[in-house]
Amino acid sequence: MKKRFGKNDVIFISFLILFCVGVCVAVYKGGAVEGSNISITIDGAEYGTYSLLEEQIITIEQEGHINIIEIKDGEAFMKEASCPDQLCVDQNEISFDKESIICLPNKVVITVTSDMESDLDGIVR
Repeated sequence: MKKRFGKNDVIFISFLILFCVGVCVAVYKGGAVEGSNISITIDGAEYGTYSLLEEQIITIEQEGHINIIEIKDGEAFMKEASCPDQLCVDQNEISFDKESIICLPNKVVITVTSDMESDLDGIVR
């Protein structure tokens, strides 16, 4: 009767799994810089810059549209919006440099900025 797996096969598969886990961790965490501020623009014009270290709620009212942004625990998220699709509200919290939340119908863009330089152009989760 033939053996299907030997000692060397188990060692090789274990090494391969550890290598893949290490690569995944490096890609997910490597080069990501925690942001320190968020920059909000409306229709391309600067609305304001707010610190991620200070918990606050920012209400943007414009031409019958409303967006409510909350900063909590070093992360920013769209708490409420008057847009019909609510895609901006369903997005995850942002806290890393160059991450953004965009509300296209209301033309509101929230972008995380940092004082430190990052090696990455952007981060996708």
